[in-house]
Amino acid sequence: MGDQVFQFICESHEAGRLDKFLVVHMPEFSRARLQGLIADGFVLVNGRPAGKSGQMIEAGMEIDVALPPVQPTDLTAENIPLDILFENDDLMVVNKPAGMVVHPSAGHGSGTLVNAALAHDPELEGIGGDQRPGIVHRLDKDTSGLILIAKNDRTHRWLVDQFRQREVKKVYLALVDGHPPTPTGRIEAPIGRDLQKRKQMAVVPLEKGREAVSEYRVLESFPSHTLLEVHPHTGRTHQIRVHLAFLGCPIAGDTLYGRKKASLGLRRQFLHAFRLTVVLPGEKKPRSFEAALPDDLSGVLDILRKGH
Repeated sequence: MGDQVFQFICESHEAGRLDKFLVVHMPEFSRARLQGLIADGFVLVNGRPAGKSGQMIEAGMEIDVALPPVQPTDLTAENIPLDILFENDDLMVVNKPAGMVVHPSAGHGSGTLVNAALAHDPELEGIGGDQRPGIVHRLDKDTSGLILIAKNDRTHRWLVDQFRQREVKKVYLALVDGHPPTPTGRIEAPIGRDLQKRKQMAVVPLEKGREAVSEYRVLESFPSHTLLEVHPHTGRTHQIRVHLAFLGCPIAGDTLYGRKKASLGLRRQFLHAFRLTVVLPGEKKPRSFEAALPDDLSGVLDILRKGH
């Protein structure tokens, strides 16, 4: 069935669901990965393929897990320069430029962060899902800044768990058109697919979307714009862009959720993933990483500060 086989015997205190048993014994793999192995017939219970992830197992049962070799994908490594701010055997912290898509999708089969990462480290293939090797979270194409890439399954699971438990602290810098109603604030507004414009997200009733929470504070005020520090507590698609537009101060340059004609000559939304705080595998204290504003955004601030 595969090149690598793991064998376990269920103890009396471990009786219960098969997938929960495997999560405990194979913590380097995500539950989704283990459930996929069960569904594909790579997990045997007393020599017979497991029927389903929720199959109940009892004391004395033998569990065999065969890891199939990583299947080649149609992803190609591309020699695209990466701005790597930190790297060890477990992960990379990359400063993604605006204009780069994180992973291949319809219309973006090449030139993505994944293509570049595979050229830097070919061993990434197969981690966290074939089409998104190593990707734990994402940034919009025209949002610049920090993104994590896991280099093995153990780290991928470690990071995914931190994101799920909202332990990763993310700080964005956003310049908005107009001014928020208060110097600091907390936006609690569910986000879901816009019912009229299917390519967009929107604030919707909770039963039609998912909980979304963002906090902000004003860093600098200008006559027609405000520079904000934004802390998203959840990770919904387009969350910061939707929340700030909902507040009445859309991100400058965001022609999807804000003004149809970008202000200040911006060619993309003024949104930058500035700081990321996370606990690395094998460590106990969180580390913070920062990426300075890129030239196109810092240049806009220079113009505003000069009053032009």
